[in-house]
Amino acid sequence: MKITKLTTYIVPPRWLFLKVETDEGIAGWGEPVIEGRTRTVEAAVHELSGYLIGKDPRLIEDHWNVLYRGGFYRGGPILMSALAGIDQALWDIKGKALGVPVHELLGGKCRDRIRVYSWVGGDRPSDVAANARDMVDRGFTALKMNGTQELQILDTNDKLEAIVETIGQVRDAVGPHIGIGVDFHGRVHRPMAKVLARELEPFRLMFIEEPVLSEHAEALKEIANHTSTPIALGERLYSRWDFKSILQGGYVDVIQPDLSHAGGITECRKIAAMAEAYDVALAPHCPLGPIALASCLHVDAVSYNAFIQEQSLNIHYNESNDILDYIANREVFTYEDGFVSIPDGPGLGVEIDEDYVKQRARIGHDWKNPIWRHADGSFAEW
Repeated sequence: MKITKLTTYIVPPRWLFLKVETDEGIAGWGEPVIEGRTRTVEAAVHELSGYLIGKDPRLIEDHWNVLYRGGFYRGGPILMSALAGIDQALWDIKGKALGVPVHELLGGKCRDRIRVYSWVGGDRPSDVAANARDMVDRGFTALKMNGTQELQILDTNDKLEAIVETIGQVRDAVGPHIGIGVDFHGRVHRPMAKVLARELEPFRLMFIEEPVLSEHAEALKEIANHTSTPIALGERLYSRWDFKSILQGGYVDVIQPDLSHAGGITECRKIAAMAEAYDVALAPHCPLGPIALASCLHVDAVSYNAFIQEQSLNIHYNESNDILDYIANREVFTYEDGFVSIPDGPGLGVEIDEDYVKQRARIGHDWKNPIWRHADGSFAEW
């Protein structure tokens, strides 16, 4: 079997799909994307494709090593996202060729389903609380929300009080037993993070995500000393080497590698195993499309320390298209009692509606995250 062609499709709302074809008629799909840098990642995929044409797609580990190490310069969001989508597609091909799901090739699943959480949006505390209650009514047992808008490196008490009010209303709306993840989104700097973590302690959160940006990991020790709430991060880390120092630091309780940003299934399987050695939980980041979600679920299936999975069904980003729109077998993501089932079909288990993908690719997208500024005109983290 030889790889014959790689084709990319930029599709709404903010995704990039990759089809890898072979001379035996078996094709695999991947989702290589960095939100807001879609065309840059697409260019990287095509740059890497020259090596792959004519190669046996089943030699996944070797291809991963060559694509990662063979260019001398390595790592970072663009290369690792391009590599992630290629890797997903190669696993999809191998599973289809053998007639088995990817998780069987990874050692066999240790769970049949995994708990999921849904995103909650809203502009006012009452809106957020109502939306959270709606998520619970739809069967979700966990949710995640942005904890704050823009915050200066040192900000005022009224900003803190507004954050606490919003999260308090959500806790009151959903009751004491629903998991609530609060995403600081890198918007909070070290001086405010430790204060905010302490103020949120009474709400017994499932985790605080990115209390500071990953490049400020040295601050995690001090933040951890101000709260008993689990600390999560990892969506902006791209390899096992990025995660190594985080795990060695001992102040992160949940890692969140993204299967479309951090080297795909091959790399994230290794990251998950590293985290297990440190008794750290796995909750893959995935506000993306169906191929990315399926890839996450196969890693979840074989990772003892996986406990919950992010997914984008009805997320506020998905205005024009949602994750089920691009697949023919929509039943593959069976949601029930706050869980989603692990796909058991060959390969990744998702059947892409290629005609619809091509139709939407004619529209494409140019999604960019907003640019925020503080009241004084300086740039604010989004």
